[in-house]
Amino acid sequence: MTSKKVILDIDPGIDDAVALCVALAEPSLEIVAVTATGGVVGPLQATRNLQALLERIDPPRWPRMGAADPHQLLRADARDLHGRNGLGGVDLPYAEMANQYGSAHLMAGLIRKHPNDLTLISTGPMSNLASLLTLEPDMPSLVGEVIIAGGSVAVGGDITAAAEFNIYCDASAARDVLRTHLTKTLIPLDISRQLTFGYDLIEFVKARTSRTAQLLTQLLPEYYLARRQRLGVEDATFGDVTAVLLAAHPELFKTELMHVDVETSGELTHGATVCDRRSLAEGTHTAEVVTSVDVQSAREAVLNAIVRAV
Repeated sequence: MTSKKVILDIDPGIDDAVALCVALAEPSLEIVAVTATGGVVGPLQATRNLQALLERIDPPRWPRMGAADPHQLLRADARDLHGRNGLGGVDLPYAEMANQYGSAHLMAGLIRKHPNDLTLISTGPMSNLASLLTLEPDMPSLVGEVIIAGGSVAVGGDITAAAEFNIYCDASAARDVLRTHLTKTLIPLDISRQLTFGYDLIEFVKARTSRTAQLLTQLLPEYYLARRQRLGVEDATFGDVTAVLLAAHPELFKTELMHVDVETSGELTHGATVCDRRSLAEGTHTAEVVTSVDVQSAREAVLNAIVRAV
């Protein structure tokens, strides 16, 4: 079976760390690069976290690594749920790279090397994707597909009453990306928040001895604790993992064509995604939007990936 070539663009975060672990363990995916963007934490910390995670996992085939733009501007962060450093306060040692390659430039080079053969998965703010489109305006004709974890259709937001976190952090970038002719699939909060695990996930990873399992054994308890203290819930959602699962197991998802845009000027609605579900003329739709997921099979796919992980 031919593996799908993937660039994974993440803002690590514990949720993104799990997504990275699952992606690296999926046999149907070839992770050619992982690029950092600020979001859960600022851009410099995001780059540090990505390098630390890759060094800790140490996959048999290392992907290329892209550094977040140190000048990236973000409207919020998520350290309240992910800890002071985005990884639950767990300090993972890593060797600082002397020469760091910028995420957008790395994306551009790889897309030109593999025209129409790369899937871009975005699980954080879309700043890197917007920079890529500014840097290389012909990119929409060269990218195979873009899978985006972000936005919402009918459930409101999570960072504000109207806006989902990834879109809210850099709403202008999200709007620029969604308005291009890229082939896009959006996984909204309506779907991504359905992928939840109870405390049994912690016991599941503790029972394994792989480097990935040992890493998750350190990170997951802090995430569950923060969610209980901040949100009063006894489970954890892993919405960013759904983007990886869509690339690896598209049969688990159903989609619908919609016209999707982002509010960038509203006082109360900044960062809100507007998904037009009316019957529109052909050619006016801008994205496939995921409308359902086989939750049980998605959970099993995550557990199977952890079992396979190095």
